[in-house]
Amino acid sequence: MSLRLPGNLSSSRPASASEGAFDAFGHEIMAEKAAVLGRAGDKAGECLRRLRECEAGTPERAAALKAAAQAVHAWFIQREICGLRRHHDVIRELAIPREVLVRLGAS
Repeated sequence: MSLRLPGNLSSSRPASASEGAFDAFGHEIMAEKAAVLGRAGDKAGECLRRLRECEAGTPERAAALKAAAQAVHAWFIQREICGLRRHHDVIRELAIPREVLVRLGAS
């Protein structure tokens, strides 16, 4: 007795035009997710750089700290949307300060 894969799982079946369009649409979504993730990462990096340049105790530092926390939070959310759930490596590589991390999600 021989077994055959169902028609929808068989690789010998040619792809229909609608499946090809859907695949192109899927690629477009993935490309947009990657672009948004890159922009969010750039913004977080820029905010962290500005935070490092501010002196402690100044009003500019408080504003920079809030902006950095918001940017890092938005970046982490975008990473999770893309399926990247672990942030430990990013936190270590970018040296995200603890004072930023404790403010994630706070408004």
